[in-house]
Amino acid sequence: MNNSEILFVYDAHMCNPNGDPDEENRPRMDNPTQTNLVSDVRLKRYIRDYLQENGHELYVQKGEAGKTVNASERIQAALGQKKAAKLGDEDLQTLLNKLIDVRLFGATMPIKLEGKGQSIAFTGPVQFNWGYSLNRVYLLDTKSITSHFSSEAGKEQGTIGKDYRVKYSLIAFHGIISGYNAKNTGLKKEDVALLDQALVKAIPLHATRSKVGQEPRLYIRVEYNSDSFVLGDLRKWVKFSPQGTNKDDEVFSVQNVKLDITSLVEKLQEHKAKIQQVKFWKDGALSLVGALDALPNGSLLTF
Repeated sequence: MNNSEILFVYDAHMCNPNGDPDEENRPRMDNPTQTNLVSDVRLKRYIRDYLQENGHELYVQKGEAGKTVNASERIQAALGQKKAAKLGDEDLQTLLNKLIDVRLFGATMPIKLEGKGQSIAFTGPVQFNWGYSLNRVYLLDTKSITSHFSSEAGKEQGTIGKDYRVKYSLIAFHGIISGYNAKNTGLKKEDVALLDQALVKAIPLHATRSKVGQEPRLYIRVEYNSDSFVLGDLRKWVKFSPQGTNKDDEVFSVQNVKLDITSLVEKLQEHKAKIQQVKFWKDGALSLVGALDALPNGSLLTF
């Protein structure tokens, strides 16, 4: 498999893209730069949820309501009746064939094979670094919420809690698909096609109370013609600017956003001899500067 690089952009309007449990679940922020942050784990969770709900078996997946799962139980469930303590190389291959998230993201499994250690680690070919907002992000002033339920029996008033939300955040992720690591997990072209689909469709389909208001806006996957070349973080060549206002703190929706991909298109054109194809998708509400049609060997994704 060839290397690919991914640029994925989505926005968050009056919601909490990724709460920080160390900060009362406030949106993760780099406060000096007013940059909103989202972990790669949060993004992979969306992808896993989408795959599971579309019938794919996962290693890291939700248990039945109210039940926790552990790694050994998941391995046992994937292998059926065979005991996890007596596994061979063929069982490892069975797990890779069944568990698409291991083929994508890798995993460490508590499996002891003859002559090997207490666990098996697969480095995932698909990796993302943390997403960050392309604009300066402001938190909404209002943050207290009330509940009809009291904290203790006999109390007449409900509880008061905190609910932190961003005003507007345009979040960009950079990802890599490693052709070299794809050999170790058996990643298939069909898996990559599912990843394309999941990134575009998963977020609005898995909205919770704190996540309603998030929409995908742009997806570009650049596939090179080898497993020995990458350009690096594609976000370096993308520029945000407000539209209809000159002030970042007045950006309140995608209608106030202009995203300039001119430098990215030029950079990809400069390296077009190393590019096999470019897959792209754009939401109609996003205003772009720079033409997606100018991407080398580009084609529109439709789902």
